[in-house]
Amino acid sequence: MTSTNTNHDLESPSATAGAQAAPVVDAPAADPRRWIAFIIMTVATFMDMLDGSIVNVALPAIQHGMGASFVQLQWITAGYVFAFALTLITGGRLGDIYGRRKMFQLGVLGFVVTSFLCGIATNPEMLVASRLAQGLAAGLMVPQVMSIIHVTFPDKEKGAVFAIQGTIGGLAATIAPLVGGVLVAANVFDWGWRTIFLVNVPIGIIGYVLGWKYINESKAPSRIRLDLIGVVIATLSLTALLFPLTFGREMDWPAWGFVLMAASVVGFIGFVAYERAKQRKDGMPLVPLSLFKSRSFSAALALMLGMFSFTGMFMLALYLYLQEGLGFSPLRTGVTLLAFCIGAFITASASVIALVPKFGRAVLQVGAVVIAVGVAVMLLTISPDVTSWGLVPGLLLIGLGFGMTATPIALFALQEVPHEDAGAASGLINTKQQLGFAVGISIVTLAFFAPLASNGASNAESLAPQVRQELVAAGVADAKATELAGAFQSCAASTFAGKPEAAACATVQNDAQAKAIADKYTHQAAGQSFTDAFSTTLYVGFGFAALALLLASFLPRWLKQEEWGAPAEEASEEGSEETAKA
Repeated sequence: MTSTNTNHDLESPSATAGAQAAPVVDAPAADPRRWIAFIIMTVATFMDMLDGSIVNVALPAIQHGMGASFVQLQWITAGYVFAFALTLITGGRLGDIYGRRKMFQLGVLGFVVTSFLCGIATNPEMLVASRLAQGLAAGLMVPQVMSIIHVTFPDKEKGAVFAIQGTIGGLAATIAPLVGGVLVAANVFDWGWRTIFLVNVPIGIIGYVLGWKYINESKAPSRIRLDLIGVVIATLSLTALLFPLTFGREMDWPAWGFVLMAASVVGFIGFVAYERAKQRKDGMPLVPLSLFKSRSFSAALALMLGMFSFTGMFMLALYLYLQEGLGFSPLRTGVTLLAFCIGAFITASASVIALVPKFGRAVLQVGAVVIAVGVAVMLLTISPDVTSWGLVPGLLLIGLGFGMTATPIALFALQEVPHEDAGAASGLINTKQQLGFAVGISIVTLAFFAPLASNGASNAESLAPQVRQELVAAGVADAKATELAGAFQSCAASTFAGKPEAAACATVQNDAQAKAIADKYTHQAAGQSFTDAFSTTLYVGFGFAALALLLASFLPRWLKQEEWGAPAEEASEEGSEETAKA
């Protein structure tokens, strides 16, 4: 779109209509098949979002069936996200250069092939490698979606499009445990956990065939060469940042991880300096830094980073609380989380279609407040004995707030982005999302796992005397009961800290009487420990809600009028009429 110097903070949409009435010079004629193309791309987005978290449900089955180690399980889950985030910026720019449909189709094909390889993996190493390749394919596919939408749909339809896309993405992420639980439990063709990957194959093939027919090709109007040096610097810098954020907790946060993160800062500074020089030299940088001159784009990226950091932290902690603390099955976890999904569904569409055009950035700010209220409600309701229904009010409110705040961000981010840079902008937006998830997951270490270890040790210590007392009552000798109670305490405390003491746990598990009693009290300790840890995470959630409220205030007060109205000529007439009345 053509940018404007109008001050959106000082004037309402109606007052600025005349000033912004000039037609968008690079907007193409509306493609009559655009909605079919959108459905195809939405299905691809759904597959990606689903695959990002559905595998978590199948981890116990994968571990049992393939003998995967905890480190391999971490790579199976986080490796996908890691590879995905690394390729988003480059993938988006490749679409600008070689064609967005072409890169989208290549990504879909790669996603289908790698999903098949995941489904037929014969050992953990093959599954890890296939998941990394699957993340690379998704990194090529996903950024094309937003850029194709940006250049294909008329401005007045983009609100509805982004509302649907945001809702579908949230739905996929939310129901992933439910879908995964159903697929694993159904054990179709005796495939077990492999079904969660193989189900992508027929869906992807259908999308690939239809994509060539219904998605129009688009690329930057002028010839652009890929900035290979920029790709290398950006990839190395992102690796230095994302690798320790993604895997640091499993490695006990080694010193070299912090060195890498510090080095990433130097790398990003060098990347910016190189991109400026590249822009002056030939005007073909990997990331057009002129994008950041737009206040709307820069503020939206900052808000997106904050919102998805909250989401990554909150959802991981919630999954652990429900399944490990309360003992919910994956199926019940997915059903419980539908409350969040329903809330997000309600406000995602309403916010971008009806509310943001009328109230502007205030909608996002109200959404941040609603998230804070939902967090407060959850703090009042969670307990070791809480039911799914007891969690519904808080989850519903957080979902309502998330839909109001997160969904409209893309509209603010893209409103001043020229079509030739749509792929680069889309890559940056998606990278911010994944970086936010990585940051949120790393925050869980301090906001959830640290209090879990502390509270777990305290609860295990307080319950050990009761374990000993029941053992003695069951006829176990005093000395033996003392030994078993000590083993229970050590095993439980070390398990909550993420490092089970094998010898202590074996001592308890190998004694039939002790095992039954220890299991009962371990469940009791887990319920209270996970509840206390999740409470700490929710308090941190208040901070993220406040941050979102602050960052939203840096967005332009209003979206451009042509995003919502009628054609530019009508907007011009309305603006002229209001001027005459004044």
